[in-house]
Amino acid sequence: YTVARSGQNGYHHRTEMNKKIYRVGKARDKDSASTEFDLTKKNINPLGGFPHYGMVNEDFLMLKGCVVGPKKRVLTLRKSLLKQTHRDAVEEVTLKFVDTSSKFGHGRFQTKEEKERFLGPRKNKN
Repeated sequence: YTVARSGQNGYHHRTEMNKKIYRVGKARDKDSASTEFDLTKKNINPLGGFPHYGMVNEDFLMLKGCVVGPKKRVLTLRKSLLKQTHRDAVEEVTLKFVDTSSKFGHGRFQTKEEKERFLGPRKNKN
């Protein structure tokens, strides 16, 4: 047998390959969730933030599928060493809609302005 060597699945060496990147977003971009089909000016953060994470304040990647580990753990992405030839891997993806409704309860509204317009004037809580 051989001496144990550092691999790619340790606590500090989580490496993912073959992940499809849907979008690369900039920090604090006002229309980071807008697409050419859905022209609503909306931020990537859902109403109330992401559960167990909060609001996204930095640059972000939108990936297809899931990634390993807790929500705030650092993750390394790398290209595959082999050329991708599978149909799913080489097809071009066009996002049509990014859901920014609340992830707590039954999310109904995409933006805060849409919610306020629907509900109308409400009682002041002061």
